[in-house]
Amino acid sequence: MGVFTSDTGHEQVVFCQDKPSGLRAIIGIYSTALGPALGGTRFYPYASEDDALHDVLELSRGMAYKNALAGLDLGGGKAIIWGDPEKIKTEALLRAYGRMVQSLRGRYYTACDVGTYVQDMDIIARETDFVTGRSVEHGGAGDSSILTAWGVFQGMRAAAEHLHGSPSLAGRCVGISGLGKVGRYLTAHLLDDGASVVATDVSPRALEWAKTTYPQVDLVDDTATLVASDIDVYAPCALGFALNDDTVPVLRAKIIAGAANNQLAHPGIDKSLADRGILYAPDYVVNAGGVIQVADEIEGFNFDRAKLRATKIFDTTKQLLELAAAEGVPPSVAADRMAERRMAEVGRLRTIRL
Repeated sequence: MGVFTSDTGHEQVVFCQDKPSGLRAIIGIYSTALGPALGGTRFYPYASEDDALHDVLELSRGMAYKNALAGLDLGGGKAIIWGDPEKIKTEALLRAYGRMVQSLRGRYYTACDVGTYVQDMDIIARETDFVTGRSVEHGGAGDSSILTAWGVFQGMRAAAEHLHGSPSLAGRCVGISGLGKVGRYLTAHLLDDGASVVATDVSPRALEWAKTTYPQVDLVDDTATLVASDIDVYAPCALGFALNDDTVPVLRAKIIAGAANNQLAHPGIDKSLADRGILYAPDYVVNAGGVIQVADEIEGFNFDRAKLRATKIFDTTKQLLELAAAEGVPPSVAADRMAERRMAEVGRLRTIRL
């Protein structure tokens, strides 16, 4: 896969290597039209360099759209460190990576992603000023899943209002696939709102947590059983590609709003959902609470301010659903159009000489 031959639209793709520490990383900057690119660092043992490059290109583009619709003055970027974090992650490697980020002089801010944690960001920050998602002890926000779940809940409420005329989930049955940190917080919000919850997870520990903490939650064996259940809302909160050729035909829910990234398995799934009368709240819109939280650290973290910004996911979701209905397009297309419009309109202002 080539960046130029594929015409990905990226501004910059940087390959980084430090042989003594074993660092092999790729930093993808899709757009800085709205400001410095922000996106996490994924530490993963990809099968090949092509796979690693493909992932960083797709993820960095997605971050540009997510940050735009989150109302942030930040562009989109992403990075990968190629390798098994359980085997090669060391202080030296993370600090070498921090120096690579610093060399971009603020064009890219990094944060946590798969395989990296707040403790890693604290180490990376010893070599760069351009890192967020740090621990509370170092002035960071800590657990970003708190506002991720809050944002998903707001997006779900907006979808309910669009479909039913009321933002309340009271009396509705919500199916949650994945009871990790986000799924757990989301469960609490839904139960507080009067919804009933059906859930599943591959982790016995997560299922045991649900039985102990919320015995009123119905647990099912697997996601296939969940999506075929008599639920009103489906919340994918685990792996990507949850909406595919197997799940969509049997899905009984009329609303989809969840925290998982990249929920649409391939182009055309969004149309299949629309054809079945299923309202899809695009994942990169409703799960933006986490990036809103870590972005707030750049100003000096204030939880109340960040939560207020994440609450606005309700308004953004409502606006894009109305746009989709008015233009006769799937919500994912409407969301892309809104993001592209903001990047173009606000980004143009940077051409005005001061």
